[in-house]
Amino acid sequence: MRDLLMIPGPVDVDAEVLQALSAPVLGHLDAGFIATFGRALKRLREVSLAPSAQPFVVSGSGTLAMELAVANLVEPGDRALVVNTGYFSDRMAHILERHGAKVTHVRAPPGGAPDAGQVEAELRKGGFKLMTVTHVDTSTAVLAPVEELLKVARHHGVLSVVDGVCATAGESFQQDAWGADVYLTASQKAVGVPPGLALLTVSPRALDAWRKRKAPVASVYADWAEWLPVMEAYEAGKPSYFATPPTSLICALDVSLGHILAEGMEARFERHRRMARAFRAAWSALGLRLLPTSDAVAANTLSALYYPEGVDASLVGRVKAQGVAIAGGLHPELKTRYFRVGHMNRVTAADVLTTVGAIERALHAGGHRASAAGTGVAAAQASLSV
Repeated sequence: MRDLLMIPGPVDVDAEVLQALSAPVLGHLDAGFIATFGRALKRLREVSLAPSAQPFVVSGSGTLAMELAVANLVEPGDRALVVNTGYFSDRMAHILERHGAKVTHVRAPPGGAPDAGQVEAELRKGGFKLMTVTHVDTSTAVLAPVEELLKVARHHGVLSVVDGVCATAGESFQQDAWGADVYLTASQKAVGVPPGLALLTVSPRALDAWRKRKAPVASVYADWAEWLPVMEAYEAGKPSYFATPPTSLICALDVSLGHILAEGMEARFERHRRMARAFRAAWSALGLRLLPTSDAVAANTLSALYYPEGVDASLVGRVKAQGVAIAGGLHPELKTRYFRVGHMNRVTAADVLTTVGAIERALHAGGHRASAAGTGVAAAQASLSV
């Protein structure tokens, strides 16, 4: 019997998604695959709530999705503002610098998120071409105030890139309505597909900025010029080629995006909020402290929790012995002080209760008895029944 997978990605995926992966492999010029790829591109646009955007689906990780955004929008000497909420904001800054950008950070202490006023004060100084923000940083479980930040960027005429790797299809987001120029993600989290796909939806404004760049994109593989004709062709029902697409993964993506849209975006966002509320009720009942400094910046797709006094990283192994896989810390400053629980994609009330029960038993076995046995599960159940 396998463990219940409750890490912050990869996540458990639907049986029909796995069936799509296990079907006979299609060639990239197969008529059935052309139709599937075209439909998946249209569905990705719908999931991002971005009817005007150009979708890109490329073989690679979330980090490649980050580079696909940066490599095409940044030229050496351009100034970029990074709204920094953790490890993956630092990674975005590293990619920006590698492509020649001059990077300024607006940082919050670990567990916090810069507010729109802080970002406004920096952008008001002028000279910025690009602002990046991590919608949910997987290292800290911090949810950035993306809608407000995008308004500020738009007001100052600054291009915006939103890293949605740990947020897309789990956290409320409306790309067109909120004015995001690039929304990027990966397949293995709330999108509900195994790892291997970098996904972007790119606004007309971002495409226009790319077309006006003075120098060629430094990376051939990351150049939108190579991929745009492919995406346009498949969406039009025609074959095209630059590099061989991962046909089985794209078939699985199409199935998962279909499930997401059938659930409905608002219903899906609300389900993730409901599951997160139940987890937070349990954490509070167990005397556990969230790494995010307030509920306002606490993600709905995962929890990051400090180990209570007297408990260390061995907790993760004790939880696994109960049949539930969770993750240790990732943020360099706090790595040994906290653990993480993913709760995205197809997470159910039963998953919440199973996970809370396993953590509660593991805490008691480790000597943490701040509450009576069953307290956390009871709190989660009460929240779910509201």
